[in-house]
Amino acid sequence: MSIQNCSYTLLAIRMKYLSYTSTPPANLLQKAGLIVATALLGGLVLMFSAIFLVVILGIAVVAWTVLMWKTRALRKQMRNVSHCDAVVAHEQFEGEVIEGEVIRVDESQDKVSG
Repeated sequence: MSIQNCSYTLLAIRMKYLSYTSTPPANLLQKAGLIVATALLGGLVLMFSAIFLVVILGIAVVAWTVLMWKTRALRKQMRNVSHCDAVVAHEQFEGEVIEGEVIRVDESQDKVSG
């Protein structure tokens, strides 16, 4: 027996045993059952992902509500201070504004030098 013929025989034996499966091919009923099982599994995955999303959104709403409740006094204080500052700043300011710069004329220095 030649080396080439021996290699061919070993290859044929390997192919025979590699292609051999212990399970017979699936019939129509098994394929239908597999499709139904896959559809049920997909439905379960979608259901649990939707529940997970609702739980995460619920936690986010509760966290936002707690944050708003805890900072309500601070927000009220900030609203009141901003109105008071605008009134006080308007009463105290005397001068001329040119392109965002304040020019203030100090009258006490004019009286001393003049």
